[in-house]
Amino acid sequence: MTASSNPLLTASSLPWGLPDYRDIEADHYLPAFEEAFARQRAEIDAIAANPEPPTFENTVEAWESSGRLLGEIARTFFTVSSADATPAVQAVDERLAPMMSAHSDAILLDARLYGRIERLHATREELELSAEQRYLLERRFVQMTHAGAGLDAGAKRRLTELNSRLSVLTTTFEKNLLADTNDLAVVFDSREELDGLSEGEISAAARAAADRGLTGAYVVTLTLFTGHPSLASLTNPQSRRRILEASRARGSRPGPHDNRPVLLEIVRLRAERAELLGFPSHAAYVTSDQTAGSPDAVTSLLRRLAAAAARNAQQEKRALRDVLGAEVGPADWAFATERVRATTLDIDTTALRPWFEAERVLRDGVFFAATQLYGITFHERDDLPAYHEDARVFEVSDEDGSHLGLFILDLYTRDTKRGGAWMNSIASQSKLRGTTPIVVNNLNVPQPAPGTPTLLTLNEVTTLFHEFGHALHGLFATVTYPSFAGTSVFRDFVEFPSQVNEMWIYRPEVLANYARHVETGEPIASDVIDRLEASGTFNQGFATSEYLAAAWLDLAWHSLSADEAAAVTDVAAFEAAALADIGLDDPAVPPRYSSAYFAHIFSGGYSAGYYSYIWSEVLDADTVEWFSENGGLTRPNGDRFRQRLLGVGGSKDPLEAYRDFRGRDARIEPLLVRRGLTV
Repeated sequence: MTASSNPLLTASSLPWGLPDYRDIEADHYLPAFEEAFARQRAEIDAIAANPEPPTFENTVEAWESSGRLLGEIARTFFTVSSADATPAVQAVDERLAPMMSAHSDAILLDARLYGRIERLHATREELELSAEQRYLLERRFVQMTHAGAGLDAGAKRRLTELNSRLSVLTTTFEKNLLADTNDLAVVFDSREELDGLSEGEISAAARAAADRGLTGAYVVTLTLFTGHPSLASLTNPQSRRRILEASRARGSRPGPHDNRPVLLEIVRLRAERAELLGFPSHAAYVTSDQTAGSPDAVTSLLRRLAAAAARNAQQEKRALRDVLGAEVGPADWAFATERVRATTLDIDTTALRPWFEAERVLRDGVFFAATQLYGITFHERDDLPAYHEDARVFEVSDEDGSHLGLFILDLYTRDTKRGGAWMNSIASQSKLRGTTPIVVNNLNVPQPAPGTPTLLTLNEVTTLFHEFGHALHGLFATVTYPSFAGTSVFRDFVEFPSQVNEMWIYRPEVLANYARHVETGEPIASDVIDRLEASGTFNQGFATSEYLAAAWLDLAWHSLSADEAAAVTDVAAFEAAALADIGLDDPAVPPRYSSAYFAHIFSGGYSAGYYSYIWSEVLDADTVEWFSENGGLTRPNGDRFRQRLLGVGGSKDPLEAYRDFRGRDARIEPLLVRRGLTV
């Protein structure tokens, strides 16, 4: 294949650098990656071998200018490998993982490049640098040091071996999970077994069955997390148990998709790598370069919250038992909760779905709030193709009409899409490169039959607002250097903007605009809004406990030393001991993710970092308080948040940026009140 015949090696003819996926085949990717690797290696070699003394321009800025082609190809590919992972794409992903690891190591462990960065860092006080340039130099020095650039040759060789093997294992974990999630989708033979589901949900189950060639059956596909939205509605206890048992079995059955040996090897190799780099554990290694600073800081927060959360969950369980007259198991908790909510608070969240039609939530809720707050507008571009027929492209314009970026929404679940919801970028903004952002939001909403409206659950509405918060971060960041673009911030800060965007779901002026009955157009009743807001802490004992249990499992796995990790052979026993240690071992409240399907930490970027959600929520709750104190959904408030937080991307220490926005450090009290964790 020649470069001229590979669409990945020629400029796209579509506006703003949007890849033309119609021309890209799976076999185009590896040759394109190989060419891009070679080009950046040559660029880095020229920087490292430069006989001139190092300057910011000939070293740091030159590094930032390198690898443009590789970045474009990688973002193009990884968008597809997560959202439309056909067998051909998966095969590329498996071969690519060790290649990407080796390429990254070749740069970050280059002693010549490190020497130049180290000399610049030592004299940084004498250099005339802008604030962004100075921060970039500091981050590059920390990045290379943290990666092991200062190790001797033998240690670097072993580090490269570890990184390569880990890249293969994490790809294997994700592939196993996708396959097992599809295999374990629950097949129901009769409509009666799905009693309690809406017509739209039943239609989606029938469509999923038809897509698999199961005529007359119904298939409930599994979500990434342990629970499932259908558990709140299904009246048949056996149907609920079948779904939960299938969910919890993923990745932990003997056979080709068993993730237990995979994750045990990941844990062992991460622990060995941490010790090679001078850290007692992988958690110590990761948190040393996050806002938390150490595992002790994370442990302290999680333990502080866990006791109160477990206490609240026990109170909730007793209330459920009293109302239902029977003990409540994990498969029944959501169903019982909705019955109690309907009885005690006069709210049936499952009955609210007709008010949450997806298109209206998107345009009159998510987009409306962004327009009111930031002045931006959205125009769907049917003429611009995305990577899949279900993905929709919107042009985003600033208040003055200038082009801000592209937003792609991929709402529906499919067998080739990994579970959960996420944001990623196909292109990022950079003044150095003259590029504008293209951001993608992926969800996994079941797709009903053609002509049937998509009605969202309240959790799915929350997810749509949440992921769009990430999209806004990617669209608004205005930086010079690509390393700081979009959501390129510390892992335990990145969830903060997305969580803040959830606040607009219940704002009266936003909710009244989008929550209208799909058939009658009637707005949701104001008293329902009041009751929804009043029920903010309802079931928070369960919700907080299941989250904290998963965060603790992550920390427990990654706090092991190399010797301790090597001694663990039983995944279930390790989980049980870890949950007992923090007092979150109630069988009725299983972790949001168990280890064998914990994609965030074993195939995503959240290893020793799943605590980030609650860590960021401290900032989020404090920010919501600020918006409430200052008038809520106003343009001045939006401008301040955009300019001082979202707009800086990763070009500034995030806590410094927060202080600039808030005028002080965040307080934890708003979070405790929100989650009902005050005494």
